[in-house]
Amino acid sequence: MVVAIVGGGASGMAAALAAAENPSTQVILLERQARLGRKLLATGNGRCNLSNEKALPGVYHGENSAFADAAIRAFPPTDTLAWFRGLGLYTVTEYSGKIYPYSDQANSVVDVLRFALEKPNIQVITGFEVTKIRKLQDGFSVGNGEESILCNRLIIACGGLAGTKLGGSMAGYKLLGKLGHSSTRLRPALVQLKTDWAGISALKGVRANCRAEILHDGELFAESSGEIQFTEYGVSGPVIFEISRDVCSQKGSWICRLDLLAHVTVEELTAALLAKKKDLNAEELLTGVLHNRLGRVVTRAAGIRGGVVGDISRQQVEEVCHLVKAFEIPLTEPMGMDSAQVTAGGVRTADFDENTMESKLVPGLYACGEVLDVDGDCGGYNLQWAWSSGRMAGLHAGKDL
Repeated sequence: MVVAIVGGGASGMAAALAAAENPSTQVILLERQARLGRKLLATGNGRCNLSNEKALPGVYHGENSAFADAAIRAFPPTDTLAWFRGLGLYTVTEYSGKIYPYSDQANSVVDVLRFALEKPNIQVITGFEVTKIRKLQDGFSVGNGEESILCNRLIIACGGLAGTKLGGSMAGYKLLGKLGHSSTRLRPALVQLKTDWAGISALKGVRANCRAEILHDGELFAESSGEIQFTEYGVSGPVIFEISRDVCSQKGSWICRLDLLAHVTVEELTAALLAKKKDLNAEELLTGVLHNRLGRVVTRAAGIRGGVVGDISRQQVEEVCHLVKAFEIPLTEPMGMDSAQVTAGGVRTADFDENTMESKLVPGLYACGEVLDVDGDCGGYNLQWAWSSGRMAGLHAGKDL
């Protein structure tokens, strides 16, 4: 029996290794780019946040948010770590639950997978962009316009549209669409957010720990705590990625409100600022409290320009404290798919069996990973879905006929 897999990313490699566990199954892994796992190399800022110990059933998103549960239960983070250890990869789990290779290098993850794929019953073909799939009586014909490959079962693991510069594309959605499957609306997730506030340029490159809230028409839309990074166009960083899903998806006012000193009360901060040296430059009021550039932006926003601390009224100090605890930045839109780490939306999961990843419309057809309408939060959740769904698809597709 022959199993063909379209896509050599995380889910595709996991599927290939799982299908090949049946020695009588011949696996053909097709990747349109020159090498496997290119997007995987870029995850976690090159460190590859390969899973999260909290990536458990009930934490994923999509039209049917429970669809991912069966695959995650069958292959949870603990099993994933054991699987990678068997491939020769050492890992480390941070206090947050994020799991990284011990080497702190994404290429370690790609390399152990690439070495594992060197099996007699696995053939890897790169530079093969599948453009046409034809359903046959006993399988499929998969072609790139010049040549075709015949297989008994087929797994679509093309990934999503996010990260187009690294290989994200519409390929999977289009291929499955031609086979009768439909997709939900695609939009960027785990993405930076833009602002039209002119003051953002003064903060480019500044990082800060904070509590962030997204407000839509004054109502709380999402919230999280962590590191924010200010950019020339808006806000980024882990805390923004965690709450960026569907921000600015509806009309109305969108605000990012930051508590830049979440562990200190207004009263404590007020007392500390009132005790500052009176001959200190007024714009340095928040020196030692916030990043210098951020502190100056906050004091100027409170109307303080020039003079010394002794000239500042208590009312102005209280206004500074209010801004430190609730600094608001208007939002206009998310960055595009080029910048997104993950695609929200995808091929409708209602047409797939959650226990096998097999299509309910086309027997012998499977899908896994980001091409499906499943996405997770920032911090390794999406790669865990790739491993779990890829392994499930591969195990079932690789079974004897």
